[in-house]
Parts: sequence; structure tokens; C-alpha cells
Amino acid sequence: MLILKTPEEIEIMAEGGRRLGEVLRALAKEVRPGVTTKHLDRLAYQLIHKAGAKPAFLNYRPAGAKKPYPYTLCASLNNIVVHGQPSEYVLKEGDIIKLDLGLRYGGLCTDAAVTVAVGKISREAKKLMTVTKDALAAAIKEAKPGRTLGDIGHAVEMIVKENKFSIVEGLTGHGIGRAVHEDPTVFNFGRAGDGEELVEGMVLALEPMVAAGDGKIKQVRDESWATADGSLAAHFEHTVAITKSGPRVLTE
Repeated sequence: MLILKTPEEIEIMAEGGRRLGEVLRALAKEVRPGVTTKHLDRLAYQLIHKAGAKPAFLNYRPAGAKKPYPYTLCASLNNIVVHGQPSEYVLKEGDIIKLDLGLRYGGLCTDAAVTVAVGKISREAKKLMTVTKDALAAAIKEAKPGRTLGDIGHAVEMIVKENKFSIVEGLTGHGIGRAVHEDPTVFNFGRAGDGEELVEGMVLALEPMVAAGDGKIKQVRDESWATADGSLAAHFEHTVAITKSGPRVLTE
């Protein structure tokens, strides 16, 4: 069921999203060779509480998961697309890491993600990150009343295909607010004009996930999702409100 947000709720989410953006930027600055992903998780937990908020992912059990997620941060390395669990893995030069983080503030959730280079990375990895970030920007431009979910998916798909990469199959964006995941499902592909019409009060987590390979995925032992062919993947995400004046990014 679609849950539209009031202007007051969007303001609360904007404040939560502002705090989330600050935390993500601080985490990204910590990414360097020699740092463990568990250190990043502990720092995320501390920073969220210092910001007067609560982690949205810690002990959250998404649909289809066998058990609740045991960490604050999703830290997904290289070919891991999403839901990578923090560990004692030590970041090394050439890695790319996806930092995906949810925050609950004032009873409402926001969600955002960035892909960060660890030191010097390959040319392919740089291009993959740039294209994925550009795809998110294109998706955000379509997030306005009168457009459709198909317009968002089409905008993402065109940029990815033009650059000879692949949309990650089976993983999507989503509505967000009172829960981390709400209706509607937001696909990263589609036909312009198709799908549900966007209306004022919708709040969407827009999150292109792009692979350097064929885009097929597999679930691994810790319930994270990896590219089936082992290729690199990138992920960028913002929580975006549909307003009468156009898209409002809440997680900057």
C-alpha cells in the first residue's frame, strides 16, 4: 500500500536525511587502505547516535531474509552489490566499497548509499562509479509529479546501456518513510510513460545498482548479493521526495 507523506513528515525526513548525509560523508573520509569494514560499522553506529538518531538497518529483517541484519552499516566490497556484512576484512588499494546506511529520526526512515574508492583504482572501476552516479542523477530528474516509475527506470537504463554496463538484476529501489521498505518498488529499467504515476507526497529511495559484467546476481552465505560472474558493481542512492516544485533530495 502506498503511503503518502505530509509536508510535515517530509520536513522530519529532510532533517533525518541531512544527518544521514553528514554521517555518510564522515564514513567515506575514513575509507583508506588498512581500515577494516567493522571499524566503519562501529563508527557509523557512534555517529548516528551522536546525531540524535537511530540506525535503521540494525536488527532489521527485510522480506525474504532468514534473520535480522546484525549491523548498522552495509559494507559491500567489489563484486558484492548490497547487504555486505562488516568484518575484519582490511581494505586494500584498488578495492571499491559500497557504504549503504539507513537512519531513523523522528519515527521516520531515510536511506542513502555511496560507492567509495580505496586508494588508486582501475579505470574500469572509475568509469563504473561515474556512470552509476550519473544514473542516479538522471533518476532524480524524473522524480516529479506527472512522471512515472517507468520514466525513472528508463532514465537509469539508458545511461547504463550507453556506457556498456548492465543493470543489476533483481534488486530495486523502494518507497520509504515509516518503514525502511515501503511501496512502490522502483525498478532500474523500464519504458518511458509506463508504470505508476508519481504524485506529490511520495518519498522514494532511488538506487541504481550497476555491474561491469552481465548483471546477474547470486546470494552468498551471509545473505549479501554478489554479481554471479564476479564482476565489479557500484551503487549510489538518495531518498527523494516528490513535491509540487519537483524532486527534493532529502539525504544530501
